[in-house]
Amino acid sequence: MQKTILVAGATGNLGARIVKSLLDKGAHVRAVVRTGTDPEKISRLKSLGVEVMEADMTDVKAVSMACKGVSCVVSALAGLQEVIIDTQKVLLDAAVLAGVPRFIPSDFSLDFTNLIYGRNRNFDLRKDFQTYLDQSPISATTIFIGPFMDLLTDQMPMILFKKKRVLYWGNADLRLDFTTMNDTAAFTANAALDDTTPRFLRIAGDQITARGMSVVMGEITGQSFRLLRAGGTGLLNVLIKVAKTVAPGKKELYPAWQGMQYMRDMMEGRAKIDRYDNDRYPGMHWTSVRDLLSEHQAGQA
Repeated sequence: MQKTILVAGATGNLGARIVKSLLDKGAHVRAVVRTGTDPEKISRLKSLGVEVMEADMTDVKAVSMACKGVSCVVSALAGLQEVIIDTQKVLLDAAVLAGVPRFIPSDFSLDFTNLIYGRNRNFDLRKDFQTYLDQSPISATTIFIGPFMDLLTDQMPMILFKKKRVLYWGNADLRLDFTTMNDTAAFTANAALDDTTPRFLRIAGDQITARGMSVVMGEITGQSFRLLRAGGTGLLNVLIKVAKTVAPGKKELYPAWQGMQYMRDMMEGRAKIDRYDNDRYPGMHWTSVRDLLSEHQAGQA
């Protein structure tokens, strides 16, 4: 029997990929979007065969209509307090009201369960929503993925391509987890269609150290990529405090200090995954850091 999966955030980067993966697996996909969403984005979803329902995302009853007959709600929403907590609460309450059995929150990130509250704004928001979620009468599954691997060639300043350096804080031999957005989407689609998922699933498309990255970049380019230690994580904590003072950016999703907080949490090792669920769904193909960087370098040639 074909399952219907509801995706919130389907017009976003990750959400669109989850939608595609679900469609590839034969699911009927319904997207709930805010009233007044760009018609072009709605048309794009409909052209793929997605059922689109517009709703006032502050109205539980209105959103619950979109949740009728759904076997799982997947949230790929991105934002701050008003989205991660307020809108997701409405989405969750609507799912419960409609009798949806399963919910996957927008927690695609480092495993923040062992992180100290008050040190990472974006993770604190997810922790707050998690508390609300765990009090709800619905079966929930959070998927931890490490940081998105795609950021290594974009927003995450670890590989300094022009300077031929690999920047790190603390220990160059600490293994870091990375997963591409496409792999995250494919795994999430599998989980959304799986009625037996546990409360937490943890995956990593690849595990690599800063030293390992320097070796990979050297082999890919034929040039030497040296390690550049910026300092210890204690110094990074000081820089975070300074950045929050100089450039508060409280209403920005990723101000400079937020990126520093992510980097600090990676490099301290508190978010390291001990047991992986990569083998849960046979047939998954995992993109390695070498694969990603090789493709990036080929595109630069």
